[in-house]
Amino acid sequence: MKLIVSTHQGVLYNEEVDYVVVHNADGEFAILKEHIPVIAVMDEGYVKMVKATEEFYIVITNGILEFHDNVASVLAQEAHLGKDKEEAKQQLVDFRKQRLDENRKEQVDFTQKEKELREHLRNSKAGQL
Repeated sequence: MKLIVSTHQGVLYNEEVDYVVVHNADGEFAILKEHIPVIAVMDEGYVKMVKATEEFYIVITNGILEFHDNVASVLAQEAHLGKDKEEAKQQLVDFRKQRLDENRKEQVDFTQKEKELREHLRNSKAGQL
């Protein structure tokens, strides 16, 4: 069976696997080759991929999984790959922290620019006759 995991940034994973285990708010379930079609919502969860003797995990945030015709497709807001759940979750935490720091810098820069604009308007005496 094939597993495809995509985010708005592009395809994170697109390979053949033996089976997957999906964990979401409802619990866990496995999908094997020739499984009946299924759709699952994943607010926060993971997909465990088993390929021969290797296991990989993809932590999913705000995603949906669809399985039919031996293709499992996951579309997620955020997804991070790791050798185990903890590594994948840590990558998610690190990514969120980095994004939060970037947003804070942008907010500070915006606030500073707004102050400069007000000062320039006062100095130019715009609106005064």
